Amino acid sequence: MKISHPHSPVRIFGFSVTATILTFIAIAYFLGPGALVVALILMAVELAFSFDNAIINAKILAHMSPLWQKLFLTVGIVIAIFGMRVLFPIVIVMLTADLGWGSVVDLALNHPKEYAEHLEEAHPAISSFGGGFLLMLALHFFMDDNRETDWIKRIERPLKRFSSRWLPAVVSVVVMGIFAALPMNHHPRETLQAGILGILVYLGINLFTEWVGKIAGGDAAASGKVATRTGWAAFLTFIYLEILDASFSFDGVIGAFAITNDVVLIAAGLGIGAIWVRSLTVYMVRTGTLDSYKFLEHGAHYAVFVLAATMLLSLIVSVPEVVTGVLGLGLIGASIVASRQARKTEQA
Repeated sequence: MKISHPHSPVRIFGFSVTATILTFIAIAYFLGPGALVVALILMAVELAFSFDNAIINAKILAHMSPLWQKLFLTVGIVIAIFGMRVLFPIVIVMLTADLGWGSVVDLALNHPKEYAEHLEEAHPAISSFGGGFLLMLALHFFMDDNRETDWIKRIERPLKRFSSRWLPAVVSVVVMGIFAALPMNHHPRETLQAGILGILVYLGINLFTEWVGKIAGGDAAASGKVATRTGWAAFLTFIYLEILDASFSFDGVIGAFAITNDVVLIAAGLGIGAIWVRSLTVYMVRTGTLDSYKFLEHGAHYAVFVLAATMLLSLIVSVPEVVTGVLGLGLIGASIVASRQARKTEQA
């Protein structure tokens, strides 16, 4: 395969490799060689937390035009790095600590320990929002009776019987209510408010993108073409992907402070990991990986459910980030093995 071919790994991952090399050179020059080890650890953390994100993004991105796929890899990268890894934590500290922009930036650059403490205070609201949003994502997938392929049939077939547009939201609200009512949860109000907000955000964006997508799909079907989202449909889908990325990023950003208090190093390490996740998403779209591994999407959604559960459990107990990462990667790895075995059986 030629390097210039759109499916060439060199072309797809070229930007990631270049950005990684330049970032590591800058880290070594300004922060010292020892900081490279920390950056590599942060990069690995981001990849472990976001691998399932890449799989789910690939499924959605496959229905977008090449232009919007490029925007996802370029403009989306800027939003993912500067928006979620730099600006978002600052805004959260501003709101929770009632401080001005300049004061928070000063804390981040000159008093990182105090900055991390303020960010930790926002953990209940962040975990509740992310947990509610990701729980909706997982339940929406497993409670869909239009899905033809089942991986773990004992779990998935019974859930498909409860297929409903609104039932995932009802179940998610009940779950948020239970976690808010637990006596061990010292932040019941934040849990309920942020959790329901996450559910409503998912529901609103998903319904709207479905509606716009049906219009685009209908126009494509009428012209005899494969449904590809462009215009407003693609724009809303792009926004949905960015919010989805944000939900996957919450825990990683907060957990990074357990590794280092250097805000610049956190942004660099997690940012490079985010770039690789984006490239991996595009690679899976261009090479049709999801078609070759039919259970891969299932494994990703099981990993999403685990992430949602650990985010909500963190409201009452301490859950090590390594547990979430290992469980998520284990489920995805198991789905890859099961997909390969199923493909061999079908070929035989």
